Amino acid sequence: MEEEKIKHLEFIQNIITRMNTNSFQIKEWAAILVSAILALYASTENNCFILLGILPSLLFWFLDSYYLTQERKFRGLYNDVAGIEKNPKEIKLFEMRPDLYVGGKYAYWNAFCSEIIGKFYASIVIVLSCLYIYFQLS
Repeated sequence: MEEEKIKHLEFIQNIITRMNTNSFQIKEWAAILVSAILALYASTENNCFILLGILPSLLFWFLDSYYLTQERKFRGLYNDVAGIEKNPKEIKLFEMRPDLYVGGKYAYWNAFCSEIIGKFYASIVIVLSCLYIYFQLS
């Protein structure tokens, strides 16, 4: 394989790693923030704090989905540059074109509802909603 092509693949791999790291950090911040909000609820017993935890969870969900979408697009780019795909898109040397990958597995809503992200954030939102309802009724 040509040295320039290898360098191009390294650049793409670095971007994929960065997107993956960002996604992990967003999950970490979501868990920390929800825990802090629940700690506030525990100290004040104000039900509004539980409801307040849903908003940042939803915001983190949307942001995390964006990073997963970008990661998938750069994986598609990587596969095309490496020649792994059956019908690769024509990519010039050192060209970074994630915008070429649209729809299907590259769609934003596909990432939003993905198994990992969907289950993580949906479980947070559902638990917080159930806690809010439970404490409202008691």
